[in-house]
Amino acid sequence: MNRIARRTLVAGAAAGLLAASVAGATPAAAASHGATALCGISALPYPADASRATADAIDPTGRFIAGSGLRVSDTGSQPLLLIWMRGELTTVESPIVDTVADVNARGVVIGNGYGDGTGLPWRYRGGKVEPLPLPPTGGARVSAINRAGDIVGTGQDPQTGGTVALLWPAARPGTVEVLDASADAVAEGINDDGTVVGTAGAFDEWTTWLRRPDGTVEPLTVPGARIAFAAAAAGQWAVGQADLGGMSPANIRWNLRDGSYSELSAELPWLEDVNARGVAVGSDRVSVGATSRVLPGSGERTSVGTRAIADNGSIVGFRNSYGQVTPVRWTGC
Repeated sequence: MNRIARRTLVAGAAAGLLAASVAGATPAAAASHGATALCGISALPYPADASRATADAIDPTGRFIAGSGLRVSDTGSQPLLLIWMRGELTTVESPIVDTVADVNARGVVIGNGYGDGTGLPWRYRGGKVEPLPLPPTGGARVSAINRAGDIVGTGQDPQTGGTVALLWPAARPGTVEVLDASADAVAEGINDDGTVVGTAGAFDEWTTWLRRPDGTVEPLTVPGARIAFAAAAAGQWAVGQADLGGMSPANIRWNLRDGSYSELSAELPWLEDVNARGVAVGSDRVSVGATSRVLPGSGERTSVGTRAIADNGSIVGFRNSYGQVTPVRWTGC
């Protein structure tokens, strides 16, 4: 089981969005988000010689944005790590950078690469990209980092061949630990207090779980759901989807304090991220509760997609215009 496999349930995922074109949105005031300005989109700078670039993560404060790019030349392709701090771009070349997973409020970026037939997670800090330690079973993938620098991800169980949830604790540099969670566990998010949220179970039998800072593991339930899976977590919130018997999975937001849940707008075909205020993003939409709004930026042969949202409401993602994919940010939405 992996994150990509679960997202096949939501009819389309990123590839569909890249090809889609959605009617343009009308900017609207976002007082319910704590914003006073009109919702707007702006382009982020990226290397002029990059063939594509996306903004994939934003820290909770909105100060740091991280993304990836690709430079293609006669000698081959060069993956690029892109970091924006207050709009200023830093470009980092590294052979192990493939995708960006997350960035924290201290500007530490994590992501995933691939080499020698295995997953190679990495971390960027202090101006350098460094590989993260691997579990004894081999490759791994990372998914989230909190303010302290604790990182969670997924590896393989050597006994069953299934997956295990992993933790790279900031307090014990150079180590990686297997979390005590259900069988076939995948860790998707970690909050600043150390709460970890994830999914477990065999293919098409997924359930959601959380691990408290004291190590206690509890289920995150949706009564009546055939399956459920988590996508992201922040503050007291986690988001994901559940199969409640409808034509499409229901978008779910859990309150991690008491385990209760509510349904988010069904207009989001999938969920990408949630912030500490419980505002969720996915596809080309932002949702506070049962309603959502389309983000501006789409048009004739142009589509947009979200990747992450900060606590101040800033959203980052990409715009695909006539096949050219570029990084963007939304504010006041």
